[in-house]
Formats: sequence, structure tokens, C-alpha cells
Amino acid sequence: MSRRPSEAQVDLLIRGGEGLTVEFKERYTPRIDEDIVALANTKGGKIILGVRDDGTVVGERLTNDMKAKINSLARNCKPAIPVEVEQEGRVVAVVVPEGAEKPYSCSSGYYRRLDGSTQKMSHDELRIMFAENEPVPFEERTVRGFTFDDISKAKIRAFTKEAGISIGQAAVPAFLRSLDVADGRRVKNAGILFFAKNVYLHLHQAQMTLLAFKGTDRLHIYDRRDVRDDLLTQFNEAVAFLQKHLNVRSEIRGVDRVDILEIPLEVLREAIVNAIMHRDYSIQGTQVSIEVYDDRVEIVNPGGLPKGLSPEDLGSISIRRNEIIADLFFRLHKVERIGMGIRKMKAAMLAAGLPEPIFEPSGFFRAVFYRSPELAQKDGAPDSKRNCEKSREKSREKPREKPREKPREKPREKPREKPRESIIELILANPKITMAELAAALGRTEKSVEWNITQLKAKGRLRRVGPDRGGKWKVL
Repeated sequence: MSRRPSEAQVDLLIRGGEGLTVEFKERYTPRIDEDIVALANTKGGKIILGVRDDGTVVGERLTNDMKAKINSLARNCKPAIPVEVEQEGRVVAVVVPEGAEKPYSCSSGYYRRLDGSTQKMSHDELRIMFAENEPVPFEERTVRGFTFDDISKAKIRAFTKEAGISIGQAAVPAFLRSLDVADGRRVKNAGILFFAKNVYLHLHQAQMTLLAFKGTDRLHIYDRRDVRDDLLTQFNEAVAFLQKHLNVRSEIRGVDRVDILEIPLEVLREAIVNAIMHRDYSIQGTQVSIEVYDDRVEIVNPGGLPKGLSPEDLGSISIRRNEIIADLFFRLHKVERIGMGIRKMKAAMLAAGLPEPIFEPSGFFRAVFYRSPELAQKDGAPDSKRNCEKSREKSREKPREKPREKPREKPREKPREKPRESIIELILANPKITMAELAAALGRTEKSVEWNITQLKAKGRLRRVGPDRGGKWKVL
């Protein structure tokens, strides 16, 4: 059976825009072999000739000579790639299957699809991407008994509205196939995660837990929310939860008042979407966790780094565990094309005068963002926006008081560092030492030790590896 799309399907693809499996070209050029290789190395897809990047149809006419050239380019790839080339209305469609003998290359090298664009692969990306070539990733499997009737049209409308996609009167199956989340008879798990009426009913692990703690440990929860809905809803609920529990300061810029979250909102959005995109959905009994403490925010997702990718590679090499899910978030304008999220997060935190985020990849991937010491709550959760305003007023008053107190406090500045150096020495001697043991050894309260450790972590001198119970400290 032919894999080529009909004219109506091509029209739907054009309205949906470029993505993981769709590439627009205004006209034919010999460099089309880079896109053929990129699609074969990823999930397969279609190249539409005669369409600009913005979706404007300018038209392209398929001649025998052009068809022969495209087929020749595809055959000269290594290994050869079988493609189908057909005229569909005013445009030409080149259908490329996902390759069974990855990696594929053309005369100019190895390419792949990433966030709606074709990118050349480095040696490290080649080595890592194909270290684990699972025949059927979780996002492409399906749930037995799930049908197109289990899809929510309301969620499709919400998705298309946010993505800015017009699908006209297209039927649900045709729309899902245009996003590569369904084929002729079944809906893939990626489609279930975004569009099912009841996601949790079919995939219990597709959930997110939002937690707010009083203090700097996990003892006292004062707010909790479990989100068991589609991935877009999870993203929006997580952003709203953080905006609720983090403090805001106001600045006057020109004639406008601008509210600024104590941790930059773009950093938190990037971290949340990364956790959702990169989590290992095949691990049952797990969830993404967003945790707010007095001094920090932690975002944790199941699944460590892909084989061959080291912590030092973070921010320089982009590997997608769930390529289809990542593509859908790209269509929703939640991720950048170039996949430099970690670098952007570090730069934004430093620009805000905050420590760089800490990333701890193990069986779970943990991202830690330290809150502003001036704005972070010390007395627990704010009960209302008015209490947030009071805390902000206090934080604005403190800097004005400091100049009068500095002369009296200066002689005590040096001794304040001594407990931290002693903490470092004790941890070097016993990386698994507890807060209680540190307090006993130093002759201080646990709260004092906890505060000094927070400062050491904020300065990048200390890191917690593993869980609170059973983990250990690492001196950097």
C-alpha cells in the first residue's frame, strides 16, 4: 500500500506547520538529501516542496527530471533510502520512511530532526543517539482497547488554539495522523498523553505531583495538588502552582509597573517542560514532582541521562527521549528550536543574581533552583497576596537598615565562615553524615547547620547526591 498522503492530508500538514515529521521547502534544491537523511534518522515524515517556512503556498511542479534527481539523491544515501515523490495539488510531496538501518548519511554528513528543523549531528550525538536504539519507544506504543472514541475534542481545540493551528473540518483521526500520534487504526501513547478524555485511566504513571513545604526539608507539607490529566494541563498547572507559592517584586519601568518572580519565570517554564518531555514514561508507579521549599524549588522527573551522555554534556548535546512529545511542545511554542534550555536557564539565573541551577542526574533527574534570599519566606507559607506584599516590604526595608549596622557587624564576619569550613571538613571525612551529627560535632543547632549548608550549596561548594534519606554529600 502506498504511504503517500492525499491532497487533503497535505493541506492539513501545511496548516499544521513544520514539526518533527514535516519540512517545508520553497523549491527543490540538491540539498534536499539532508532533510531525507534527517527524517530517516528520526521518525520518518514528509518534505513538502512549494511551501515557505511560514506556511505560504507558492507552488512547485513535479517534472520527470526533478523526480529522477530526488530518487537518485535518496539512493546515494548510505544506506539507500526508499522515498515516494508525487504531485499533490500545487505542491510536491516527498514521503520518507523511518529508517530500519540507522544512522543514515548523505554526501555532507549525518543529520536529524530536532524541534522542527534539520540539524547536522556531531560525533558525540551520533554515539549517544544510537547507543540505545529501542525498536518501539514508549511514546509510539499504544494501550490495548484505546480507540479514537476515547479522544477529547475539547483537548484538540485547546491544543490547536494554543498552537495557532487551523484544522478546518478535519476529522479526529486525520488530525492525529498529521501530528504523527496515530496511524490508520490506533492512537499512539503520545496521542493518549495529550488528547485522551481520561489520561490517568489508561496510563496511571502519567501524573504530576505539586508540593509546597514549610521549611527546607520534606517534613511539613502545607499545599499539595495531584494532576492526573493531559501533558498540556500538567504544564499549565505547574506554572500556576509556582506562581502561587513564589514571591514577586515590583519594578517601575518607564510608566509601567512590572511584577518579577523571585526565580525567573522563563527558567521555571523551561525546567517544567524539560521534565515532562524527557521523563521515562515506561517506569510505572512514578510521577514528575514540583517541590517548593523556603530556600529552593526542586523539579524531579523519572529517568536519568541516556547512555553515553555525561553530566558535563548537559547544555551542549540535545538528546530527546520522547521525540514526538517534544515536537508537540515545540508546536505549542513551549520549547526553542535549538535545544539550549540548560544554557539559557543558567544564564537567566545568573542574570537575576541567583546561583546557577544544580542538575543531579541519576535514576531520577533533579533540577534545583535556589530562591532569592531577600524574597524567600522565612515563616512558612503566605496566606494571601497581602502577606506576600508584607514580606516584599520587609525585603525592601532590609537593605536600608544594613548600612547603619555594618560597622558593628564587620568584626563578626570572619568567624561566620568558620562553621562552613568545619562542615566541609566533616563532610569530607564522612560524606553520609547527617544534619544531627553535624550539629552535635559543631555544638550548634540543626537549624544553624541547615542555614550554613544552604549557603554552601548556593555558592556551588556543596551538592546533595541522591535522596534526603540514604543519599550523601559531595564537596565541589
